Amino acid sequence: MNFKKGDKVVVIAGKDKGKEGSILEVLREENKVVVEGVNMVKKHLKGNGEQAGSIVEREASIHASNVMMLDPKTKKPTRIGHTTNKAGKKVRFAKKSNENLD
Repeated sequence: MNFKKGDKVVVIAGKDKGKEGSILEVLREENKVVVEGVNMVKKHLKGNGEQAGSIVEREASIHASNVMMLDPKTKKPTRIGHTTNKAGKKVRFAKKSNENLD
């Protein structure tokens, strides 16, 4: 998977199509990501001795194929490529503008 925590992405499919946000969590085993402000669900919390029960809204995970990276230069969705820099380290780059992402 090409995504890392903190990457700026846009949703390209589903009920939240077109929304932008940063990645809060990457679930590599499930090939899913949690994006800030996207796929909001209501979670019912049971109360305990000190705290009453409540309903909170939080982000649920979405499949990684439903999001695309935002190009840092053009702010449009782009694919991600991999190359090595002069130091021999593997880096990611935006295919639309050849801008480094790491």
